[in-house]
Amino acid sequence: MSAEQQGNYALLMPPVNDSYDLYWNGVLVGHQGNGPPNPHWFYNPLPQSFTVPSSREDTIAIRVWKSPPLFVDSGTLGGLHGAPLLGDPDTISAQEAEQNSESIHQVLYEYTLLILYGMVSIFSLLLWGREHKIRVFLWLALFTATTVALAVLQGLFSLPISYGLGRGLNQPIYALNHVSLWLLLLWLLRLNGKRRLVRCTRILAICTLSVALLDGFLAPFWGTAGDWMQTIDAILTSLMLAVQVYPILIILMGIRQRLDSAHWAVAISAFISQIINIIADMSAAGQRFTHWTLFERIINTPLFVIHGIAFWASNVIEIVLFVSILYAVYRFDTERQTRQSLLEREMQSAREIQGLLIPEAMPSLEGYAVTSAYRPALEVGGDFFQIMRRKNGSTIVALGDVSGKGLRAAMTVSLIVGILRSLSDASYSPAQILQVLNRCLYGRLQNGFVTAVILQLHHNGTVTIANAGHLPPFLNEKELATEGSLPLGLSPALTYEESSVHLQQRDQLSIYTDGLLEARNTTRELYGFDRLHTLFATQPTAQQVTEAAIAFGQNDDITVLTFTRLAQGEEATTSVTASFAESSVESLIELP
Repeated sequence: MSAEQQGNYALLMPPVNDSYDLYWNGVLVGHQGNGPPNPHWFYNPLPQSFTVPSSREDTIAIRVWKSPPLFVDSGTLGGLHGAPLLGDPDTISAQEAEQNSESIHQVLYEYTLLILYGMVSIFSLLLWGREHKIRVFLWLALFTATTVALAVLQGLFSLPISYGLGRGLNQPIYALNHVSLWLLLLWLLRLNGKRRLVRCTRILAICTLSVALLDGFLAPFWGTAGDWMQTIDAILTSLMLAVQVYPILIILMGIRQRLDSAHWAVAISAFISQIINIIADMSAAGQRFTHWTLFERIINTPLFVIHGIAFWASNVIEIVLFVSILYAVYRFDTERQTRQSLLEREMQSAREIQGLLIPEAMPSLEGYAVTSAYRPALEVGGDFFQIMRRKNGSTIVALGDVSGKGLRAAMTVSLIVGILRSLSDASYSPAQILQVLNRCLYGRLQNGFVTAVILQLHHNGTVTIANAGHLPPFLNEKELATEGSLPLGLSPALTYEESSVHLQQRDQLSIYTDGLLEARNTTRELYGFDRLHTLFATQPTAQQVTEAAIAFGQNDDITVLTFTRLAQGEEATTSVTASFAESSVESLIELP
């Protein structure tokens, strides 16, 4: 082929670190990036073809600019990755297509793996969105998503990403990838319950991400980097390399646990993967000074080749780690769902028990209008109350609050109600009832406690009160001063004092649990005593009180009882409202 016949040549330039200007017979015909004084180059250099005019004698000149070396640069970077190819446009176009085809073939399995990573990331994020408390899904989503992001940034799809953007994003994403793996290992190796280890991991994660962000911040200015910026890069890179040892410590602590085969697979594959990462990063760091060849001989040498696709040690162990993590997460979620199903059955049983313990109907009290309302914040709450008539005509009223929520609180409530009912026909005073309860509960609450108030109502309006660390009753809009004492279950030798009050006609005595006082609105403001005084001044029913608290923002179980002294001859009434979460057992019963 003669130049005269062809008219123009095509020149295929290989990837070049970092930017270049291409001259043909002394004339600038193309470039990739820019050199100083305003340097601009790609994070991953790309091949590029140019059309050049033909003549009898042609001279090619290439001016290459290399950015200041990073701490992890080998010292051999810079310049052309191969020889330029010159020929007719059709031949060069075919050669370029063949190179692209070979590149795609070599990374085909990586494309497939990244698609799987992306699907797992999306699915894990959806699972975490449904159940925020199960953070293993969040860490898995971050680990897989950052793996995909790093592959994209580091040239898998040959995107023309500028160095400032690519390096600036790569560093924090690289750190986030490692941090998410640490947190994932904590969950999968059953170490998430070790508070000190979790706290140390969080602190180290914050420090690592901060260092990575600072290192990435240098990237847009790296084209003009001097000695001081290179020194900072060396320090920041060294810090990021040092934390590579931390997951090894997590794994060593994890293997001390009783692990099954799935978790052993995670521990072993993560350990090998981390060792490879440490060797790769440590041998790459400063190798232009040390001239270590460990990276090239071990890490950057394929283990084997199948149909032209090379498999490196890091690729193989990455696949093994990914599969073992997926299997361990699957086992974790399966076991969690099994435990949750068992817990739901237990909670249903506890809810049914508590439904029997909270009165749905009460005896009428001569001379009084009684209203009650019970609204648990969870499926099974820790509030309780009982109203028991005695043979002498008086009535014992007990109201209290068990610390904690859920099944344990419900079991404690059932114990308390059983004790109260066993004492209903005895001649115990309110203070003596509290003493019996305290002795029975001591040592059974697992560092918990119970607050309670006991009333004894008489036909003539006299009310005897004993209080065990509970909120004082309200008489109309004023709090009653009662003899205070410690809650139940803290000490076996506690004694309780009594006080008395006489209710006049239309006086209302109200007792309640702290869920009423501690209701919070959307701005986290407490309902508080001021609103409580205003509310009770209107002599509301128990239902009206609970509705006001719920409208404000319920945050805890709410139980309210009101006793209004009636005029002589006026008919006694009793109103009960009880709600049991999902079953929503609500009843309003009027008894003569």
